[in-house]
Amino acid sequence: MTSALRGIARSPGAGRRAAWLFLTLVVIYNANGREIGTYDSQPTKFTIRELAVAGTLTLDRVVAQQPMFAERAGFAVDRGGHYRSAYSMMPVLAAAIPAIVLQRTGLVDFDAPLAPNLIAALTASGLTAGAVTLVYLALLRLVTPAIALWTAIGLGLGTNCWTLVSQTLWQHESVAFGLALALWAWLRPSRRSEDRRLHSVSNGSRSSIGTGLLALGAAGLGMAGTARPQVAPLIACMLGWLIVRIGVRRAILPLAVVAGIAVLAVSVNVAWFGHPLGALPRLQEGHPTVHLMPGSFSATPWIGAAGLLFSPSRGLLVFSPVVAIAIAGIWIARRDARGAAPGWLAAAAGVQFVAYSLFSVWWAGHTYGPRYLLDLLVPLTPLAALGVERLAQAAWSKALMAILLAWSIAVAGAGAFVYPHEAWNSDPTEIDRDHARLWDVADSQIVRTLTSDASPQNFQLFTTASVRDPR
Repeated sequence: MTSALRGIARSPGAGRRAAWLFLTLVVIYNANGREIGTYDSQPTKFTIRELAVAGTLTLDRVVAQQPMFAERAGFAVDRGGHYRSAYSMMPVLAAAIPAIVLQRTGLVDFDAPLAPNLIAALTASGLTAGAVTLVYLALLRLVTPAIALWTAIGLGLGTNCWTLVSQTLWQHESVAFGLALALWAWLRPSRRSEDRRLHSVSNGSRSSIGTGLLALGAAGLGMAGTARPQVAPLIACMLGWLIVRIGVRRAILPLAVVAGIAVLAVSVNVAWFGHPLGALPRLQEGHPTVHLMPGSFSATPWIGAAGLLFSPSRGLLVFSPVVAIAIAGIWIARRDARGAAPGWLAAAAGVQFVAYSLFSVWWAGHTYGPRYLLDLLVPLTPLAALGVERLAQAAWSKALMAILLAWSIAVAGAGAFVYPHEAWNSDPTEIDRDHARLWDVADSQIVRTLTSDASPQNFQLFTTASVRDPR
């Protein structure tokens, strides 16, 4: 109890440590000097360029310059005959201000070959580092500063937040930042005496969250849901957590904020593509031909569930076993006085895990290790912090946590500097067609990555090709 109270108390120097954490993560995320883009992330970064250069969200000029883009599902034709990104505009809006500033000041020439890659990498790394930093600040209200910091390091460097989320601007970085913003805004004790502060965290005193924080957290959820509608089950559970904490009346404002953002996103989707989900249904039409799956949902979700956790080349607990500490936190939260909030967050992660298990393409196409379950990591961090706090009390369990963290960081770092140069997704056969390879232990993606040379694209963003047009 005493250690918990010390952790929840105001921590001197927390802002300074948070700033150092943010800057350190941004440096590490960009140490490979490249953007690790995907087939699907291309439209987002080119939309940012068009917005900065021409003040438009259409991709007509991009497709005219590169006609092959017209064949990609991510470049969708809207109702007016214009090419647009088939994905959410939320990441584009997140990158809009820095992109426009860099363009107008002349620091970056967006006609430079790698300029779109540069702004995508910088924005994604900034949003991801910001998410981890917000998690750290939120956890200071739950555990000691040291435990909060180690938990944040596990999230930021011991998972694919490093290898995937921070490396390109698409969806997951906006989800992580939005959820972290909600966690920071809502996981707050009331301003009462030290002895009552712990009680307010578990029971959610109705005076502990101000109106501004309620709206800010709701804006975070709106950002996450708009960027990736697939996380709707998780967002619904987090709203349920808030309602239980503060009551229905006070929850009207955050509910209205989330609903307003959702209505705006749906209105844009309908205006552009004639469907509430925009071009998302069109993207799902490619499953039979691209992934050899009959539809978007699977009749064998237990296979997806097992694969999401334990596949040698996609399992979360294989690539990032440090996440298992959060599982220990679930049991601790059942008897811990602080367990009410983490319990709701565990339920949110669980519901979202079930939803992703139903996806027919649970391996998420061409990627490095797990991708879908990255959306669950931020809500799991309070549970992970409780797990670290309990396991740190014994020498053997502390050593075990150190091993899990070291392996997780090594695997994530290897991916950041090697993937996709190891060519695992397409060699010796195409992973979207040869699904049995997802369970191959001898030639798993980790084994291939650790024995492959670094990507030849490393450090290309440190050249003039990212800021100047050679013409």
